[in-house]
Amino acid sequence: DSKLKWADMGNVYDRIIIGDQQFDFVKGVKNFKKQMVSYFPEEEQAIDTYINLVFKAVKTSKNYYISKAISPFLNAIIGKFLKTPFYKFSDKTTDEVLRSLTKNETLIKVLSGQYGDYGLPPKQSSFSMHASVARHYFDGGNFPIGGSSQIVKTIDPVIAASGGTILVSAEVDEIIIDRNTAVGVKMKNGKVFKAKNIVSNAGIMTTYNTLLPTTTVIKHRLKEQLKKVKPSVAHVSLYIGLEGSPEELQLPKTNYWIYPAEGDHDTCVQRYLDDLSQPFPMVYLSFPSAKDPDWSNRYPGKSSIDIITLMPFETFQKWSDTSWKKRGDEYETIKEDIAQRLLKELYKQLPQVEGKIHCYELSTPVTTKHFINYKNGEVYGLDHSPSRFRQSFLTPRTPIKNFYLTGQDIVTAGVGGALFSGVLTTMAMTGKNVLKDL
Repeated sequence: DSKLKWADMGNVYDRIIIGDQQFDFVKGVKNFKKQMVSYFPEEEQAIDTYINLVFKAVKTSKNYYISKAISPFLNAIIGKFLKTPFYKFSDKTTDEVLRSLTKNETLIKVLSGQYGDYGLPPKQSSFSMHASVARHYFDGGNFPIGGSSQIVKTIDPVIAASGGTILVSAEVDEIIIDRNTAVGVKMKNGKVFKAKNIVSNAGIMTTYNTLLPTTTVIKHRLKEQLKKVKPSVAHVSLYIGLEGSPEELQLPKTNYWIYPAEGDHDTCVQRYLDDLSQPFPMVYLSFPSAKDPDWSNRYPGKSSIDIITLMPFETFQKWSDTSWKKRGDEYETIKEDIAQRLLKELYKQLPQVEGKIHCYELSTPVTTKHFINYKNGEVYGLDHSPSRFRQSFLTPRTPIKNFYLTGQDIVTAGVGGALFSGVLTTMAMTGKNVLKDL
């Protein structure tokens, strides 16, 4: 109902930093192209073709996703027509597409410099996923005024007005199935909620592995489906509180993506996975206090910075069954080592903040598991590989009557993908084209 307000992040939404070089992504397609050509004057044709391919790939996605919501009968008739154009892009990796346009390794590294937004480096990620992110940011970046909590605060009354409610600290123990029909959910405290339709936004891995009754999973061979997909990457995130306002500390609104000078993205990731003491393959810096025009009204004289990098779940797996904030000295020592490495990356880019940090806390993959309930602490649900987009079971409908899936696993990662999945699930449940009302 238009209560959620967004603040523009400015002309430069992302800065790609490779070694000592930096490349700005500026909003507006013409501006983006002009800026890229200024960095790579010999590659104008490649850059122009790349932009055109991004738009073409995104254009094919609408029909592909609609095919997930229409009835099985209709899908049998027109599904191939709706999906085939999309597959021409989704079947190719980001690296394949970029290398068909240019041999310039730096340009390839720059154009794929947002891969952290979906968690897979270019030789593994589907170009359709890459194109979705790139196209989204061509219009620039925006930040919710008042912080991300405003998303929940403003949608809560809308849900309530329609007869719904949001429960917190309310963990589901099991989905209740009666004669292959979903009829309700049983909570951890034993309380049962009954409903005509049951929708899971917990992710397909969690839903099939832990929430559905074992007999139902076996009956429909749902574990066989899960063998065809992989969980996405895990991460660590350093949350920093600083003394001084964003203006005093000269914090930018722009997101920073920092990469090693040597090696393509995939090589850097593999080198790091083989030896975690090697340079981080990617470091992401975000400055939420600088992006939010209401921040200083709430927290005068204070600032915040977030730093994210990739981290294998296995690094912290031995603590996966321990309690939050009670994981022991060894765990805290490893966290502190990683935090200090990330702070060094921050000081390289913003030396003025050194000595201004008041507090910091590092979350790990087991933190993600604790709060999000993803088994391996994955941050984006399923990997966005080419094969992921070929899986016919990643749809709202399931073999169980009145039981549906929604969320990023049936569309793509990110707020936009998750929101659109709600539209698709509603279409599948009601049989109505709610898209025409949006």
